[in-house]
Amino acid sequence: MRRAGSPDRYQPAGGSTLAVNRDGCPQRVKVLLDANALMMPAQFRIDLFGEIRELLGSFEPVVLPGVLHELSGLSRAKGGEGAAARLGLALAGQCTVAEGDSTTLPVDEQVIAWAKVNRGMVVTNDRRVRDALLTEGIGVISMRKQKKLEILRK
Repeated sequence: MRRAGSPDRYQPAGGSTLAVNRDGCPQRVKVLLDANALMMPAQFRIDLFGEIRELLGSFEPVVLPGVLHELSGLSRAKGGEGAAARLGLALAGQCTVAEGDSTTLPVDEQVIAWAKVNRGMVVTNDRRVRDALLTEGIGVISMRKQKKLEILRK
């Protein structure tokens, strides 16, 4: 048992300002969240950021302006979907807003284009987006059994 004032001999002195991710890389992994990913906490009662942190370690959550626009449109609805979208907008406030290349593209295409350029991971439950990203060799984080998130790679 260790006393409160004694140093832990297994911890290096000084400490790092940036946590190392699971792959041992000191840079944070960029993780793009799409609209249905931001709605998962309300729909499936999961801790989205906690689950991603458990899978990857240190990460930087990113959201596209098109996703924010989609969520704001969905948030006007009544019922469960509107409430999930409102919670998604609140969670998006904790994310970095990325620069979208083209707002004329559909949001799903913007997500795929961003992932190709930035080579980050994407959190989505959309099957079409997930399959397109996997064929490009981009890692996807998706829901498993409506309880946990898992990393998919091809």
